[in-house]
Amino acid sequence: MGHHTFDASGADKLERAGQRYRYLSAEELLWALEPASTDTIADLGSGTGFYTDDVAPHAGDVYAVDLQEEMHEYYREKGVPENVDLVTTDVSDLPFDTDSVDAAFSTMTYHEFAGDDALAEIDRVLGPRGRLVVLDWAATGSGDHGPPLDERYTADEAATELRDHGFHIVFEAVRPETFLLIAALE
Repeated sequence: MGHHTFDASGADKLERAGQRYRYLSAEELLWALEPASTDTIADLGSGTGFYTDDVAPHAGDVYAVDLQEEMHEYYREKGVPENVDLVTTDVSDLPFDTDSVDAAFSTMTYHEFAGDDALAEIDRVLGPRGRLVVLDWAATGSGDHGPPLDERYTADEAATELRDHGFHIVFEAVRPETFLLIAALE
């Protein structure tokens, strides 16, 4: 399965609000995350910070986590909010203390990092009753946008992986091209 990484040379595509909000609006992301002004939130696969920027005004501290330093360079040029720290690392090796993150989210990047090591690491850093929001390209989609179909997960596959790592599914929606999962630690 997957582990397709978005080509950083196409970073401009990630800033197209009309295209991005077609799949997940800022309001829906905030509804799913339920951020508090004191929360520490991690954007897993933050890219250019498109959705990080939507969350930052509603949180205490935000970690923009991305594997590619080029994405952080793009974000720096765009302008990073004061409460956002750029973290260049793989999701399977997060440099955060245990139970130090209140919520995490992944927008169109779950297929890039999904696996036992990454999910165990997310479980480790999320605090009690930690929340994880996943919006990703669905294996049931057409494949016209996003990664190839064989690199995607179905909502059921992702939900099963999350359950296997101590999460329970609070909300699930399957759409024509994407799925949305809201999970919480049990």
